[in-house]
Amino acid sequence: MDEERASVLVVGGSLVGLSAAVFLAKQGVRTLVVERHAGSSAHPRAIGYTARTMESYRAAGLGARIPQVPVTARLRRAKVSSLVGHWEEEPAWTPDEGTAPPWKFSPCTGAAIAQDRLEPILRERARELGADVRMETELVRFEQDAAGVTAVLRPRAGAEYTVHADYLVAADGHRSPIRAALGIGRTGRGHLRTARSVLFRAPLEPYLASGISQFSIAQPDFEAFLTTYGDGRWVLFLRDDEEHDEATLRALIHRSIGRTDVPVEIVTTGRWEVSALIADRFASGRVFLAGDAAHTLPPNRGGYGANTGIDDAHNLAWKLAAVVSGASSPALLDTYDVERRPIAWLRHDQIFARPDFKAFGPRGNDTDAPVPLIDDAAMELGALYRSTPLRAGRSAAVMGAPDTLPPALRPDLWAGQPGTRAPHAWLDAEETRSTLDLLQDGWVLLCDDARWTDAAARASGALAIPLAVVRIGDHTDGGRAVAIRSALGIDDTGASLVRPDGYVAFRAPRLPSDAPSALTAALAQVARAVRGVR
Repeated sequence: MDEERASVLVVGGSLVGLSAAVFLAKQGVRTLVVERHAGSSAHPRAIGYTARTMESYRAAGLGARIPQVPVTARLRRAKVSSLVGHWEEEPAWTPDEGTAPPWKFSPCTGAAIAQDRLEPILRERARELGADVRMETELVRFEQDAAGVTAVLRPRAGAEYTVHADYLVAADGHRSPIRAALGIGRTGRGHLRTARSVLFRAPLEPYLASGISQFSIAQPDFEAFLTTYGDGRWVLFLRDDEEHDEATLRALIHRSIGRTDVPVEIVTTGRWEVSALIADRFASGRVFLAGDAAHTLPPNRGGYGANTGIDDAHNLAWKLAAVVSGASSPALLDTYDVERRPIAWLRHDQIFARPDFKAFGPRGNDTDAPVPLIDDAAMELGALYRSTPLRAGRSAAVMGAPDTLPPALRPDLWAGQPGTRAPHAWLDAEETRSTLDLLQDGWVLLCDDARWTDAAARASGALAIPLAVVRIGDHTDGGRAVAIRSALGIDDTGASLVRPDGYVAFRAPRLPSDAPSALTAALAQVARAVRGVR
């Protein structure tokens, strides 16, 4: 049997697996992706991608390839008898939200592109960056030991072969054979329903003129959900779990439209298990779960499904890159579970706290306490990676984010605390360059005081970890520099240490008495997972 080597084997070449490949390959990791299908699913599935997802893609060189939504765009839903019948707009995903929209806090506005249109873009970028993406190739079996993961792969046309990898990322979907093989259970609200869907093309664009793109169909003896992919394709989700012939499907589509004179082309049908389940562990040895393999969340207007998985991949990629390169100890990888699993639970709980899911009753985890709603900008851009998470162990990759802090706040209500995403601010009056454009190429020390340059050089040299020093005032004018330092929670002598994923790892609000020692100790902990500083 032929044998090959890879640093990271990604099983599953759909949205999350391809995102992982992009993020890994961008950092020079030798990445192999295998996907058992020949291409993307015939059913488009996800369509909405958040500003945070677009920030990650922008940093990976994809900003110009994925069209973003207008800054004023907001996902709106109406309860209707049919498209030609009575309309009543439903409350927003977060009712009575009076805060600024997420794009106020980001250089990105999010994207509305069907998953089957996005995946080829990701596949192309992954290959450009050096990832090996193999379609029509499935994982037959795997085993792991202290030295790595050994996987047997089978191409659709060809003989089985073996790949030896340092690590394996399981992005193999909600049924995840890899998760099952590892014996990892799941908890959460559980199975919600089994739904049928029909994807079709129809000239219904005039019904989108008001800005509403989702429609809850409510008739005395018929309920369904209708939405568009914005490219002439629509999907109708049915409440029953019955197999319908084409004539019946066409009749149900016309019933939802309220007209029979509209030409309809049926593309495909689907059957969906809608559930809310979080894996009990996101890692086992050298194997890491991401996306639906780690958490299945029902489709929702908050974008907590696909985007949570993309965030998983982004969080994991820099840690794998650091460990594979030898810059960090394998203990750094323990922070993946302790950072990402609480975020999955936070999103799980927020889904069932909202009116959209009130029909499913209590949230179904370990408490019946009321769940306060967290606004959209906070959930999207202001979630906290704790150094003391409530549901898992301590994250070594963050210093100074205790469990006394809230799980999420709007970005303007944070002040650069470790564990939060580094804040966005425009560096120029034309709003073309963001503070975020200075990040996500490695470890960055944001500061203005020149004394941090020597401290960073000594810390970097002692630990053999590249650390870029970015003096804020060199990239913007004085007034903007003051505002950026304030958003980071530092004065003109302080500094903020930002991780390769754009999250603050350590902060010195002002210059300490021994800056080189303080920075070296902090970098040793958060970049290498070496304890010693609290």
